[in-house]
Amino acid sequence: MRIAIAGAGNVGRAIAAELLENGHHVLLIDRDPKALKMESVPTAEWLMADACEITSLDNAKLDTCQVMIAATGDDKVNLVASLLAKSEYGVPRVVARVNHPKNEWLFDTSWGVDVAVSTPRIISALVEEAVSVGDLVRLFSLRRGEANLVEITLPDGVSCIGKTVQEVLIPEGASLAAIVRDGQVKAPLPHDAFAAGDELLFVATSDAEAKIKACFI
Repeated sequence: MRIAIAGAGNVGRAIAAELLENGHHVLLIDRDPKALKMESVPTAEWLMADACEITSLDNAKLDTCQVMIAATGDDKVNLVASLLAKSEYGVPRVVARVNHPKNEWLFDTSWGVDVAVSTPRIISALVEEAVSVGDLVRLFSLRRGEANLVEITLPDGVSCIGKTVQEVLIPEGASLAAIVRDGQVKAPLPHDAFAAGDELLFVATSDAEAKIKACFI
């Protein structure tokens, strides 16, 4: 894939290096000459330009990109770049970095954002996931489909323990994606039985989250 990254700071360069290692073509865009540290990611394309300007994005040939990542340290810039990428160039997948949690509500499809990545939210979710048993924890939001990746750890004594996957009616709007047991991740099979301590990962709509907890706890 060809992937454009707006913002060539530490975050943008780290993302670029990872994507290049995975075989993708990456274009880094930044208007600050000091950010153009080309020797740090030598195999990437580089463009000194403002990702909020149409002429710059024309020069970047953004219409040939399958993904746009708005990774600057300024939420306003990330929102504008996301909106332009989606509305003017039809980029199929737009991922945006949220720097300040208070702005997270803005990062949705109305601004062209398919996936919003908030570092504070991810860290807090991982902390909750590590210490919470019996509570539903939202790990990640997928904005395009209004779906979330959620996790629940089964405590002792709940009614679903010992039942198989096919014996438990998963609520509408939710899909059991994986079972994590003893450090091993496996795709759920119909005859797999639930056990105390299992971490269950679901892709679910917001409306289905409470139903998942009611079903398993």
